[in-house]
Amino acid sequence: MRDHVVAVDIGTGSARAGVFTSRGALLGKGEHSIIMNRPRENHAEHSSENIWAAVCAAVRGAMTASGVPASAVAAIGFDATCSLVVRDMKGEPVTVSTGGEDRFDTIVWLDHRALAEADFCTATKHRVLEHSGHFMSPEMEMPKLMWLKKNLPQSWAKAGYFFDLADFMTWKATGSLARSRCTLTAKWNYLAHREPGWQADFLSLIGLDDLRERGHLPEETTPVGASVGMLTAQAAEALGLDRECHVSAGMIDAYAGALGTLAGHAGDGDELERQLALIAGTSSCIVSFSRERKRSTGMWGPYYEAVFPGTWLVEAGQSATGALLDHIVSMHAAGGEPTAMLHDRIVKRIAELRIEDGDAFAERIHVLPDFHGNRSPLADPHAVGVVSGLTLDASFDGLCRLYWRTSIGIALGIRHILETMRDYGYVPDTLHVAGGHVKNAVLMELYSDVTGCKVVVPKMNEAVLLGTAIAASVSCGLYRDLAAAGSAMYPGGHERLPDKGKKALYDRDYRRFLAMYRHRAELDAME
Repeated sequence: MRDHVVAVDIGTGSARAGVFTSRGALLGKGEHSIIMNRPRENHAEHSSENIWAAVCAAVRGAMTASGVPASAVAAIGFDATCSLVVRDMKGEPVTVSTGGEDRFDTIVWLDHRALAEADFCTATKHRVLEHSGHFMSPEMEMPKLMWLKKNLPQSWAKAGYFFDLADFMTWKATGSLARSRCTLTAKWNYLAHREPGWQADFLSLIGLDDLRERGHLPEETTPVGASVGMLTAQAAEALGLDRECHVSAGMIDAYAGALGTLAGHAGDGDELERQLALIAGTSSCIVSFSRERKRSTGMWGPYYEAVFPGTWLVEAGQSATGALLDHIVSMHAAGGEPTAMLHDRIVKRIAELRIEDGDAFAERIHVLPDFHGNRSPLADPHAVGVVSGLTLDASFDGLCRLYWRTSIGIALGIRHILETMRDYGYVPDTLHVAGGHVKNAVLMELYSDVTGCKVVVPKMNEAVLLGTAIAASVSCGLYRDLAAAGSAMYPGGHERLPDKGKKALYDRDYRRFLAMYRHRAELDAME
């Protein structure tokens, strides 16, 4: 009986796979690393063939670990980072690298080479920008495509297909050129609530008149939970599955995580609107759903039907959170390679120092966490980080103080986003947290105490894989829709309420946080 699904999550550094039952139980996992090329500052590149090979290894590993035969798998789903894949008319890789290596055919989501192109898009003030917070981020696909056309014209001339990474995976698995409504709406300025969805005048305005023809981009999109097709014989063999396996429409990884964390509320629109998903790892994404379109200046969206039918999605985020803490650890004299063991050692020492010093611990250090720009709510990719209150202390305890206050800065950034969302009519009161930060006791405490929100951690910390599995289970008919699948597969969560005794302390920190933004702006404006 085909009552299992496989979910694949392609992150920044690895591909992970999980085998799930129709009730949401995770039976086996597999993981395989992905190579990244960093030829210069702000450039980051993948090889899509390397990613496919990593995915196949991860799926085979998960299947072996689960003990489930291929004949029991009804569907496979893929989620991925919003990275841009370029292929020629024969389906072969086309280089996106200034180094010229053909294998590097994918511009990674975090690549910021297209800052100037993003600024150009923002300056157009075209109506599509009403659905990206009135600005364009270099992490979106249009600026990257503009950069490619301008700086690597030979690659542009060779190009025959452009894919968001999740759509590349479904193409690789089925041969179908269908594109997901999730990916195109969120990252390609496709307006799913309008007909036509592609805005030809915008493409002309930014010099991409030939984009749709050259990239084989269809007019229609495939909703989350729909089947793109069945596995090809070649893909089935590579993945260790069989050809009777559906492939569900691809998803942006953060949105898969939002589905996985909020799935239990999907059947109640009022309740869903009070919930936020915080998918926190290398970067952090906050995802909220609403039945009505709301203002979203400084955030990504609102996107229509990027996950749930008839529902708007808005995304806010921080471009560097886990990556920022890694940076603090590696740059400090008492730090080093930011391993999980070193992070744990720092977290444990912070707990000891807080007992000794109380609320006065490191109180004069203040951090603006915009080391990789401010994605939300300022929507400024040029923003820089600020640290105030440093001394000559180069000890390990000094590192712990800076780490603690950087963590507070990250949590204050989340509060800044939530306060802005409330101003726009959103009503969040609960944060559902998933991702690597769940393992960091410092961050998990601060997310609740600094924001004043109830924090829920799913009992199974695999929200991204689970969200992809939920969508896959609908694509093959195990469930009638996402709400039904979510109700059946969501495992529940553990709650943490904010410490009201810390409110005055973090209110003061928040006032200082906002003052630092004003001071940074004053410095930038001085001539």
